[in-house]
Amino acid sequence: MPVFEEKKSPYDLTNLSILIAEDSNYMLSLMSNMLKIFGVGDVMAAEGGREASDILTVTQARTKSRYIRQVDIVLVDWLMPKGSGRDFLKWIRNHDSDTVRFIPVVVVSGYTTELVTAQARDLGANEVLVKPVSATGLASRICAVIDHPRPFIKSHNYFGPDRRRTEGPYRGPERRVMEAEKIEVQHVTQ
Repeated sequence: MPVFEEKKSPYDLTNLSILIAEDSNYMLSLMSNMLKIFGVGDVMAAEGGREASDILTVTQARTKSRYIRQVDIVLVDWLMPKGSGRDFLKWIRNHDSDTVRFIPVVVVSGYTTELVTAQARDLGANEVLVKPVSATGLASRICAVIDHPRPFIKSHNYFGPDRRRTEGPYRGPERRVMEAEKIEVQHVTQ
């Protein structure tokens, strides 16, 4: 008689804390419910970038607390009246505290034109997700942040995850005046 083993989830996300900055109650509820179904242990919500920055200021100041977890990943809408995703992303990547600066950020937007995608990338977003959000799309962005962490780059006009998705030989004139500094950082673990 065959013995059937119970399939286990490939990830244990119970210790993961995700902050969602989203002004639409419907989208906030949808993403929050998806994350709970995925098994994410702590989902926090903010109506805009200003409230999200307040939440990060409090949570990231905590080192060890049974009640308040540090945020591991941020999901942020690009266009919000109470503090845009653009301004919030700038605030994160220019923050003095490393616990804020190095947080993986997924920009979620219904306006994902090439321009918005390029702006999000150039401001330091790790991933971009197009609305309407599907469970598969949301899970793939979270898995990308966990499974394929990119080193952070610090140059005179950019701080954020390496924007190159593949390593390849560069065949052109060197335009950099200074070499960029790669910074290895502890990333989200499952």
